[in-house]
Order: sequence, then C-alpha cells, then structure tokens
Amino acid sequence: MYLLYSALLTAAMVLAMPFWLWQMLRHGKYRTGFGERWGRVPRRILEQPVQPTIWVHAVSVGEVLAVNGLIEKLRLKFPGNRIVVSTTTDTGQKLARERFGEQNVFYFPLDFAFAIRPYLKVLKPKLVIMAETEFWPNLLRLAHASSAKIVVVNARISDRSWPGYRRFKSLLRGVLQHIDLFLTQTEEDKHRLLDIGAPESRVQVSGTLKFDAPEPTEPAILAELKMVLVMEGAGPVVVCGSTVEGEEVLLAPVFAKLFKQYPQAVVLLAPRHPERFDSVAALLEQQHLRFVRRSQWSGSGVTGLILLLDTIGELSALYALADVAFVGGSLVPRGGHNILEPARYGAAIVVGEHTENFRDIVELFCRQDALLTTNPNDLEKDLLGLVADEPRRIALGQRAAEVLQTQNGATERTLAAISELLH
Repeated sequence: MYLLYSALLTAAMVLAMPFWLWQMLRHGKYRTGFGERWGRVPRRILEQPVQPTIWVHAVSVGEVLAVNGLIEKLRLKFPGNRIVVSTTTDTGQKLARERFGEQNVFYFPLDFAFAIRPYLKVLKPKLVIMAETEFWPNLLRLAHASSAKIVVVNARISDRSWPGYRRFKSLLRGVLQHIDLFLTQTEEDKHRLLDIGAPESRVQVSGTLKFDAPEPTEPAILAELKMVLVMEGAGPVVVCGSTVEGEEVLLAPVFAKLFKQYPQAVVLLAPRHPERFDSVAALLEQQHLRFVRRSQWSGSGVTGLILLLDTIGELSALYALADVAFVGGSLVPRGGHNILEPARYGAAIVVGEHTENFRDIVELFCRQDALLTTNPNDLEKDLLGLVADEPRRIALGQRAAEVLQTQNGATERTLAAISELLH
C-alpha cells in the first residue's frame, strides 16, 4: 500500500509542479525552506546538543497558537527533553520561530521516505505530536518503526474532509494503527475517527486546545493605535480579520456606508494570505475607499479610513480594539476562521454561514447567543445594525468572552494523557 501511495504522491507532485513554480516566481511561496521540505535537515537543528526529543507538527498559524500552551507545559513536565516544531506554511514558520526559537523550528518534510528519514535519524524523537488532523502515511509508518510514540492532539474531522476519509477508510485503517493516542476536540470527532478505523481504546475526548491559547504578544502598533484613537476621538472600530478572495468585494460597499454614517469610524482589514495584500489594496483603490497600508502608516490620521494590515502576526492582538469583529473565510465557502481571538477581548463577533472548520465552536457560541451569523445579502444590514446598537453590541461581546472562559482546561487534559502514555 505504501509503495502505491508514494507513487500516487509522486504523480501528484509532478502534476502540481507548474503551480508550485508559478507560486514561487509570482508570490515567493514555497521558496523559503525548499531544501528542508525535501529532507535537508537545516544546520541550526544539527548544531544543537543531543537530547531526548519531542517533535511537534503544527501546520500553520492557527495550529501554532493552539499548541503554544501545550508546548510550554511539556517543557515544564519533561525538562530534560528538547522540543522541536515543524510547520508547513511560511506564516506558521515565522510565528513558530518567534515563539519557540529559530534553532528549534523547521519546515515539515514532504511525505516521502527519503525526506522523512534524515529528520528521524537526527532527532530520534521519542514522541511525535501532530496537531489537529495530519495523517501522513509514510511519516506515521517510519516514526512508529523508529519506536517513537505518536499522538494526534486537538484532533478533528472537518465536515469538508469527512466524506473523503470515509471513502478511503479501508486504506486509512492500517495507517491509523501507527498512532498511539488520539485526543479529540469533541465527541463527534471521536465518533468519526472510530468510524474510519481508529482503535477505540486509543481515542479520548480532551477538548479544544484553542480555548486555552495564551494571549498574543502585544505588537508595538497596538499601543500606537490606542493612543491615536483616543487623541482623534475615532470610532467605532470595525476589525475584519482573515478575509479571503471574494469577501473584500462584498465588504467594500459596507465600508463606504459605514464611513458615510460614521465619519470618525476606523476599519482594520487583514487579508488571510500575504500574497493577496496587493490585490486587496488595488480593490480598495478601485472602490474609491480611503486606506493606508500598515507598512506605510505614519502613526496618525486613522479616522475615516481603512488600515490595511499587510503584516503578519498582528491581527490577533488588534482584535482588542474592535467594537465589531468580522471573522473571514465565512461569507464564501472556505470553512471560516478562528472566532476565539476576538472573543478573548469581548468584541461583538460577526461571521458568515460557512464556518464548517470551526463548527463545534461556532455552534457553542450560537447556543449562547454570543455571535451574529450573516450572509452576503444581509451583511450590510447586520453589520451596520450592530454598530448602531451599542447595548446589543456590548452584550454580544460580553457573552462571547464568558463562553471562552467556561471552556478552559483542554491543555491540562492533553498533557495528562500524554504523560500517561509516556510513562
């Protein structure tokens, strides 16, 4: 089976190569860490002292934030161990290096035996932790063969991936046997894992690590903006975070109406993907909306304009400024993004109807009347209505913060289960 899988993976890589090359040339994607992805262990990893190692894989920014608290507790629980972190995306890599040190972070190798073996040979991990749902057959097989324990934490089976997993569950069953422990976000995720072949004795519900994510480090711009907002008497502040293609064009008319009704309003707009910063700036210009790019902001004059966040890693903390927070990837069918970041600050949260990637979190907030769901047709009415209704807006944000506080503890449960496995 693994030979067939590797052959299919090779064919897929060959077919995808033109796209990869285009992304490398056009946007610079995949260029950084290219050698690491193909099995070249970076010098910064090789130069560290030999220690028992725990390898944590977190795909992107969301997963890095989710495992941040767990990694800190693992360091305290197992002080004689080195913890290394791999990521897939450039944004995840940048954040992981900031959080865990450049000497402990590298790009996740492609799932070919020749790319994985050098890392296993150098690291000799006693434990491999995969965040959320990362079922890479060759990595799991080779790590298991090297006597490493394998744990999937914060495990979930999204609505989008669920049909595909079921279709290939006869093949997945063998792959899942290599995993020693699955710690799922919800009972529903547990049932789905059991259905596709995970051994029942190895599956536990531990909760969602993202509820326990520590507060983000405050970027310098946060204090600057707070001061400028007060000095200029600016407001209300609307933060639109993690927007994806097709959403800014829906939001632009709403922004125009907002500024017409509230000349002192401020919008913080943060596209999800860095390669889209230029195209979003062009769209705002075409719509004749006043904006300034964060990278060019002089430190004053924010009223009545859009601050386009063309930087990485600042959005999470800037939700603290929001009167209303729209969380993107949800007006169009992209599955949505993390609503816990604005909830932490008691912002009134608005999402679209496409929130499959965070279905259980969104359902929990909906049951507590702690967020507002909208659609492209009602976006203007709902968003501007919330801006205008201060008591409702404040109550919505307070309920969101309360829901977040009631869900703590997943990190401790995850740590306890891992400790029991290792002992």
